[in-house]
Amino acid sequence: MFRAILIEKSGDEQSVSLRDLPDERLPEGDVLVRVSASTLNYKDALAITGRGAVVREFPMVPGIDFAGVVEASGHKGFSPGDQVVLNGWGLGESRWGGLAELSRVSGDWLIPLPVAFTPMRAMAMGTAGYTAALAVMALERHGVTPAKGPVLVTGAGGGVGGVALMLLHARGYRVIASTGRVQEADYLRGLGADEIMDRAELDVPARSLARERWAGAIDSVGGQTLANACAGAGQDGVVAACGLAGSMGFPASVAPFILRGVTLAGINSVYRPIADRMAAWAMLERHVDIAKLAAMTRRIGLEDVIGAAGDLLDGRVRGRLVVDIAQNG
Repeated sequence: MFRAILIEKSGDEQSVSLRDLPDERLPEGDVLVRVSASTLNYKDALAITGRGAVVREFPMVPGIDFAGVVEASGHKGFSPGDQVVLNGWGLGESRWGGLAELSRVSGDWLIPLPVAFTPMRAMAMGTAGYTAALAVMALERHGVTPAKGPVLVTGAGGGVGGVALMLLHARGYRVIASTGRVQEADYLRGLGADEIMDRAELDVPARSLARERWAGAIDSVGGQTLANACAGAGQDGVVAACGLAGSMGFPASVAPFILRGVTLAGINSVYRPIADRMAAWAMLERHVDIAKLAAMTRRIGLEDVIGAAGDLLDGRVRGRLVVDIAQNG
């Protein structure tokens, strides 16, 4: 038997509970992992509360990422005792995810746990940190450098935003942090922000073009915020879009793209090749300040996940929620 958060649906009614399940319920896969830690991500919270159409098959164990130890393997790349990390690949959507004591998955989706991280530290970054690293990689791949100007980070108080602040600061960028919680200014400066912007400045109908204010942007909000991030980008600026915490819409003009050569780079963290995943985790390993990471992290147990999901969606959570799977309430 193993404990897991289980989402079920009968007709139009969804229910969610912490359950004891027999091992035989685990899906097919060639690697069995004893999960040490997972996280509560925005997408997980949408799935658990039913506020978003995230889950594609029921019943479903949510949790889009995990770190743990291989218990059994039929995959040539992994052996019992190996510590591993998994992000994405449809976990928590179409495949059972990491908010459980056991997970059976394809070994092709796993990467080795980076040497510098414990499972808890890896999940303190989790998919949010991994996505932030992919976004920074996209900016730099398209030519954004510290010399070209500052980088805007929207949703800076969230998981993606917080890690993005640390990565950009460590790589020499001047960073503008946009947040709806300006009272958190000292916290955000501690992570690497040089300037704090009230998100209200970006949460207005976007002009076709605005004053050039940043060379790049990492946006996890979407909607008018993303449109304004593009409108305020300078010549050959780059905006990495990696989330929709505000809206899935994009009420923008083509002007930034055809008059300033702005690039809108989409970040799909779910189905990245292994090489990209390894590069993103290597960036996190090099640049994330463990003490700062700890300051933006709160540890909870499996029994706390359901209640915390609503708090996360309602903006009552700062930084990261790491789920200690072995913790008993």
